[in-house]
This record gives sequence, C-alpha cells and structure tokens, in this order.
Amino acid sequence: MILNFTQLIGVLLCLFMGMTFSTDSRGEDTNAYALTNSHIFNGIDDRIISGKTVLVNHGIIERFIDAGQEIPGTYIQIDCEGNYLMPGLFDVHTHVDSMENARRALESGVTTLRTAGVPAYQDVALAALSKAGKVAGPDVVAAGVYVTPVLGESVLADPRLASLADGVQSEEALRHLVRVNIDRGAKVIKTRGTERAGRADTDPREQTYTRHQLEIVVDEASKGGVPVMVHAHGDEGARAAVLAGARSIEHGSYLEAETLELMQQRGTFLVPTYITMLEMLEEQYEGALRVRGMYMVPRLENVIRMAHKMGVNIATGADNYYEKQSVNRISLEVWHLSKLGLSPFEALQAATVNSARLLKLDDRTGRIKAGFEADMILVPSNPLEDLSALQDVLLVMSNGRIAVKRIPFVKDNPSMTH
Repeated sequence: MILNFTQLIGVLLCLFMGMTFSTDSRGEDTNAYALTNSHIFNGIDDRIISGKTVLVNHGIIERFIDAGQEIPGTYIQIDCEGNYLMPGLFDVHTHVDSMENARRALESGVTTLRTAGVPAYQDVALAALSKAGKVAGPDVVAAGVYVTPVLGESVLADPRLASLADGVQSEEALRHLVRVNIDRGAKVIKTRGTERAGRADTDPREQTYTRHQLEIVVDEASKGGVPVMVHAHGDEGARAAVLAGARSIEHGSYLEAETLELMQQRGTFLVPTYITMLEMLEEQYEGALRVRGMYMVPRLENVIRMAHKMGVNIATGADNYYEKQSVNRISLEVWHLSKLGLSPFEALQAATVNSARLLKLDDRTGRIKAGFEADMILVPSNPLEDLSALQDVLLVMSNGRIAVKRIPFVKDNPSMTH
C-alpha cells in the first residue's frame, strides 16, 4: 500500500502518540500557569514592566494581574525569581531537519523558526508535530525543497521530482517544483537569486535565476497564498528578486543603496544572517573562503548599517542546522546587530515582533500580550541593557508548555507550586 503525504503524516503522529515523551522533549503538559516575580519586556515598549503576574491558559497568555493578587488555585505557579521575561526568539533562516536539532533551537530560546530549504520535507513533518502538540516546539514555517537550478539529492524527496533531475530552469520546471512543495505542506518558498558564498568555486555575486524566472516562482507561489524568500548576496540578483515580489532577501552582502531603497519602498525584509557570514573567518573553512569572508563581512556590515538608516525591515536568521558543534545562535545575531547601528531595543524587535511581521504571525505571537500565544523566555538580566543575557536562557515556554526550566538552582526552594 502506498500512502500519500497526508496519510504518512497521520501515521507518524500516531506513532509519536504511542511513544513515551519525557518532559524535556515534549514540554511540561499542563493547561494553566502563573508566572510570578518577573520583570517583563513585552516586545513592543522600550521599557521594563514590573509588578505583574502573567497568567497562561491553554497555550494563550490569558491576562495580567497585579503582583500579590490572589492566583486561582488551578494555576501552577512559577517563581521567576526576579529574572526577565520576554517574547520567544525567531530564527527565520535555518535548515533544521531533525527533532534533535529542533530541540536544540528551542533550548536556545527560539520558539518560532522558518526553514530555508531541507533535503526531504523534514521541516513539514516538524511543523505537523508542533501543531499537533506532540512536541513543545518550536513552531515551524516550512520551506520544503529549495527551488534552485540543480536539486542534487533533493530530487529524491518526492517521486514527482524525478522530471527535474536534469535541472530546474524552464517555466514548467519552476512551477512544478513550487506546486509540489506547496502540496507537501510548505508555507514559504525558498529560491535563489545568486550563487553561494560558502563554496570556493562559485562567486556569490553571480546571478542565477533571472527576474523573469523569479517572477514565475513568485506567481506560482502566490496561487497557494505562499510568500517567497530569496537567497541573494549580489546586488543584481537581489534587485531582480525585489522587483519580482520577494517577501525577503536572505544575506544581501553586496546590496547597493538603490536596491535597499527599493526594499524600503516595497516593504521587503532583509535577513542578513550576519553570524553565519562571520563564521567564514574561522579556521574550519578553507583558505580561499576565509579570504573571501575577510572581504565580504565588512561589506555586509555596511549593508546592515545602510538598511537600518534607510528604514528597511530587518529580521533575524542564523542560517545553520543547530548541530552540536555550531555556535551560530539568534542571541549572537541580536548582539551583533546592536553593534551595527541598531539600538538594543531595535535588535530585540528584529528577533521578535519584526520577524513575526515577516512571517505574518504578528497577530498571534512575537510579543507578550493578552490573547497571544504563550511563547516566552526568561533571561537573567535586563535585555534592554545587556543583550548577552539572551545567551543564558533560564526558561522556555512554547505554546504554553514549559520546554526548558533551569531554575531554581537551590534544591530546597522550589519555584513551581500549586
């Protein structure tokens, strides 16, 4: 018997329902929490709010009550011990393709992510697991298979891709791949405007798809109500993508002022992935790439400064798989953005409310507000004054579940009580 994709996801979910999940993989399973004794950065106001208890019920921030006010007995109380509560982080450019790596992203404080292409629709399955409540998170906006001229091993992701083994260049091929992605559950399409930076045999400024080809991708994606994100280092490829209707430009290392102005006018987001470009300077990369990085990184820094000054929307992406050896994290991306022209408040918003706007989720997550999803993290100091606090996440609540809880450190002073 051959199962279609929807049936396959159903089978996988049933299998997961039959498994025994530990708290650290599925999250503390309860309906109602009261988060007490915290200082709150809500993601919207450039200030800290104190003296409030946050009530969470069935995955939603229900309401705020004054500190000391009686808490209904049905709520499990969590003493935040004077630490700082803020919205969960967004990583809108990642290649997470396994439960282990998704878990590692969640532990770093990322409660929502957008993938930028995976080999075989693992991101779609991860999104289904999170939506069904089989894991605490993160929530996933899945891209599926990268729309790129040569699919390589990704041609094995679906039998319908066999016709694309010789390349994805024609209008028919481009539309076909977009349609298969959407049919498989993709909520965003990732395509290419320029070559890669991470290979010595390619020049990241070289344009790949033309404006016309990118317009085909955007047009076909729009039929399914799905936006398009475009990998583009070089200015020519990025400008073609903006004119074609891209929702976001990924990387943007060589963007010129004219293209940034066009992005500002059209509301196109920039996802600079600075932290992964900085990684090119490390010794793990071959010499040619490290030399390239020495040239590219200062240019990307200039692009970020120009984009911020011109009012271009900036969102945060770490561009990695969240593997054990990687240190690329959104917490570091935020810290670097604050050194490149953004204020701490603006850098925090890039990783929360602005990224939520990019994904068109800003009416339900990205801020601490009554009626919004309970996606929050706890950090040890005021993030508006000390962005390094994001590197030491003490608690993660995703979809109203406790996914990570490292406090209290004192064993005889429990911070979770009825």
